Amino acid sequence: MTLDKRTHDRTFVRTFFTTPTAEKGVEDSAKKLRSAIELRGMQAPDVWVPDNEDATAPNMRDEGAENIAEVVAESGADFPGEIHPRVVWHRDSPETRYQGFQHMLEIADPENGAIEHIDGFVIPEVGDIDDWKKADEFITIVENEYGLEEGSIAMSVIIESGSAELAMGKLREEMGKADNNLERLFLLVDGEVDYTKDMRAITPTGGLPEWKELRHNTSRAASAAGLISVDGPYDDIRDVEGYHDRITANNAMGMLGIWSLTPGQVVEANKSPLPPATGYWLIDADGREVELESEDGVEVYSGDRIELEEEDGGYELEVGSTEIFCESEEELADELLDLVDYVPSMDDIVDSMEEFEAAKEAGKGAIAMTRAATIEIDGVQVDVSSDRMWDEATYQALMTPVKLFQDVYENRPDQHDDLADLYSEDVVERAIEVGN
Repeated sequence: MTLDKRTHDRTFVRTFFTTPTAEKGVEDSAKKLRSAIELRGMQAPDVWVPDNEDATAPNMRDEGAENIAEVVAESGADFPGEIHPRVVWHRDSPETRYQGFQHMLEIADPENGAIEHIDGFVIPEVGDIDDWKKADEFITIVENEYGLEEGSIAMSVIIESGSAELAMGKLREEMGKADNNLERLFLLVDGEVDYTKDMRAITPTGGLPEWKELRHNTSRAASAAGLISVDGPYDDIRDVEGYHDRITANNAMGMLGIWSLTPGQVVEANKSPLPPATGYWLIDADGREVELESEDGVEVYSGDRIELEEEDGGYELEVGSTEIFCESEEELADELLDLVDYVPSMDDIVDSMEEFEAAKEAGKGAIAMTRAATIEIDGVQVDVSSDRMWDEATYQALMTPVKLFQDVYENRPDQHDDLADLYSEDVVERAIEVGN
């Protein structure tokens, strides 16, 4: 088996959205399931998780399993994403594992009509690699019980313990062995809350540590084993900016998916990894990244952390408490180039891809791409430009956001109109074709 290649139809997952499976004291205990399965467009996740574990009270989980089967049988055919119910499991509790097994049997029973619309199961609280194999074996038993092809039901796990984190390092040597069906693995999902408990971590405020190492390790393990990594829940559901920043930080380490707790978070997480519709310039304003305002083709900084004044014999540039004297506009342009970065739009990326493809077709192995702008600070305008060499490695690295877009377009036809509204039909058509 070639582990570095994806083994499932989806090569990217942006959103992992959980929903309680049963609630007590309401007329229809499956009401939230029925609402979630009707989500469409940018409000619908790539992976929907009817959550029969933490989101559902213990005394409602049997009913929750029945609700999953009923709701998915009724409406699962039209749901635009994948459906992966989460069942109970625990590395230290045979009783809990058995209960999860019974719920899988209920949900997967062909007589209930849901299994043809269910893509896999999410297994929480896994431990060492032998525990992962137990979960895999239970799913294999479910498949054999109902005459399903072995390996046809995917398995995703939630990394909520140190032992599970260490187990990720053993996947390459275990997957593909004759004594397991671990090739069914799909998502590696971080569960920072229970991970914090397992690690006995303490913070002064009682909040969660960032656990950057866990996220890096999960992303690395997913890449090495041909899987997809997903970050855990961001529970401050009103902090859209903080959620976006978390997604951006994750994307930089190859973790393009994140848990979503509300349809609003789903929309943010669905859009954030995609290139923007309009490119923009950023400037490092004394440690704070600030977006410049584009006005009639000029990129304007209007904050108070950077000051620029033209003087006899040169320019005085102040960044925070640092003063820099530049004797010429060329010297000033060099200083500003160290402070600014450009965030390319989808159109910019596709343009660059097409230009490199044309150059490669003409026999050139590398070309220079120029990016230029006029920067204005305190009324002083300066022209800046930089050249970047593009070769095959650069091209392949920058294809990742385009491949993400292509995966979304192929697997989420319900988002076609949203993408056309975001980018225009022309850009969408070119983005689909580039690299193919």
